[in-house]
Amino acid sequence: MTQPLNTQPALAPQPVSLSGQYVDLFPLDAARDGESLFNLSRPNPELFDWLFSGPFATREALNEWLEKSATSKDSLFFSILDKTTRQSIGLASLMRIDTVNRVIEIGNVLFTPALQGTRGATEAFALLATYVFDTLGYRRFEWKCNALNAPSRRAALRYGFQFEGIFRQHMFVKGKNRDTAWFSMLDSEWPARRQALQQWLSRDNFDANGVQKTKLTRNPD
Repeated sequence: MTQPLNTQPALAPQPVSLSGQYVDLFPLDAARDGESLFNLSRPNPELFDWLFSGPFATREALNEWLEKSATSKDSLFFSILDKTTRQSIGLASLMRIDTVNRVIEIGNVLFTPALQGTRGATEAFALLATYVFDTLGYRRFEWKCNALNAPSRRAALRYGFQFEGIFRQHMFVKGKNRDTAWFSMLDSEWPARRQALQQWLSRDNFDANGVQKTKLTRNPD
């Protein structure tokens, strides 16, 4: 006999702070984060190739976008701060929030060169996933990206999302067609992924030169 489903709604995400070993996540604050994000992103306009906005040629233009994002009613934006320098080195948001069906998406991911390929990048995702599943009670965590965005697709698989397919001609972005690749992680899959992330992020997993001893694989078991 099929067991009845728990249909209690999830909690809506709140502008909380999430603390890790390498990075901290704080609600986006344009006044605090703007200078660092502009300095890190201005020489690298390609960072915005896959985002809905940008690149931004001036600090004022970036700040206008940050201020609008910080007050968005549809997405909750987090700034990713380096634990040591206390500088903002990236952004991510929780969006398409469906508390009734307990579905939520990570999006608007902007990892500057100071964050890309670091332990902090993986930890930023782990902090958000832990918040989504363990604190808020969602049962489905989604990752969507342009189907041509190979780095984003690799990251989704590395973090443990399952590829679900391509939505062809899904939308226009910056006047171009976007086919969208869909990925998801379920609450039943999360405990194994959480353990894998914790083991990978452990300081014991890195040698004296900061080289990983064990890779974070898609299928931990």
